Amino acid sequence: MSTITKGHGSRAANHSIARSLFGALYLLCLTAQAQPPATAATPGFVSTRPAPRVEYWQHRLQDIEAALAQPEQLRQVKLLFVGDSITDFWLLDDNPWVEGQKCGRQIWDESFAKPGTPNYALNIGISGDRMEHLLYRLQPKSEGGLGELDSPELQPEFIVLMIGINNTWAPEHPVADSVYAGVEAVVKALHERKPRARIVLQSLLPTQEEAKNAAVVRPVNARLKAMVAMAPYASYAVWLDLYTGFVDAQGQQISTDFNDGLHPNAAGYRIWRDRLVPFLDQQRAQAKP
Repeated sequence: MSTITKGHGSRAANHSIARSLFGALYLLCLTAQAQPPATAATPGFVSTRPAPRVEYWQHRLQDIEAALAQPEQLRQVKLLFVGDSITDFWLLDDNPWVEGQKCGRQIWDESFAKPGTPNYALNIGISGDRMEHLLYRLQPKSEGGLGELDSPELQPEFIVLMIGINNTWAPEHPVADSVYAGVEAVVKALHERKPRARIVLQSLLPTQEEAKNAAVVRPVNARLKAMVAMAPYASYAVWLDLYTGFVDAQGQQISTDFNDGLHPNAAGYRIWRDRLVPFLDQQRAQAKP
């Protein structure tokens, strides 16, 4: 009896092992079928490789620093574009964040990218900058800033400025007062650093938020226009209205000229260019004796 019982136990154990092995092999087969071939799993995606996190604005800062380190190029600069993402995105072609959207690069290359031409430009706009960030970049290195205007070789004929809209998010109050004061501080800082340049102070563009346009954008634009008409600003700054080029007959933002209700698309940058370049020509003609 004991022998028979032992034999039955042995066979049961063997069956159990066999079932376990079969189950394991079955799971391996399922896993193998679920996985793509090794060559398909690693086609060179950035997502498969370790990389430090470097934000877009940090790349822009590096590019600007590199450009400012080339004195021969700086000597040829006639226009210095200063601002935030709306200025920065002159240099983008495809929107890197939204597929299918275009920015201002083609228009920039047509009009501002060729050394030796009257409108050869350097763009130091950085996406996301608030006015306090721009002031830090303009502040001389000797005073603790980044000193982006420190180079004596950089002597632009015009400084083309648009700044302030980012301070309408997480704002100081009263919002319109804080934005106006910030723009005024930037204008003063630019003139202090480059006193021979004429500052083209451009209006803020309309946003898709009509409440913001009514409460902040249009009042700030009106105050800035009046500011540059008064001393001492009138001696070195001029006003360029862009707002009216981006609204319809009812005063609403023309959405087809923007990628997202804030940043112009390629059509919007072309409108901007077509207002700015004749304005610069007019300023030069008026300056002639």
